Amino acid sequence: MSAGAEGRDVFEYALLRVVPRIERGECLNAGVAVYCRARSLVVVRTHLDEARLRALDPLADTAGVRAALRADEEFCQGGAGRAAEEDPGRRFRWLVAPRSTVVQPGPVHTGLTADPTAEAERLLELLVR
Repeated sequence: MSAGAEGRDVFEYALLRVVPRIERGECLNAGVAVYCRARSLVVVRTHLDEARLRALDPLADTAGVRAALRADEEFCQGGAGRAAEEDPGRRFRWLVAPRSTVVQPGPVHTGLTADPTAEAERLLELLVR
């Protein structure tokens, strides 16, 4: 699945969004999940802007949101238990599958990159911070 001569590989990514009050439909980008099949790599980077979250919902459970984002990062790294047995592709698919009303994945997008880890950092800066 390599892009060839340019030395860049196809990657997929999705934003991780915090939706503090599902009935309002407002969201805050709080992370990005990046998967590169050619490199057998999945990376999650998160950043929670608590002031922005509290602007959407003054009663938001910031500790709970942080814990959910931290769990996604740990799962991405292989974590423990069943996650440790899964390949990076299966971990990415789990990360981008809807399973929470508070931390939700956005749609999956694709691109080309020479460095998927640096791409995760770039996307975090561009789309989250």
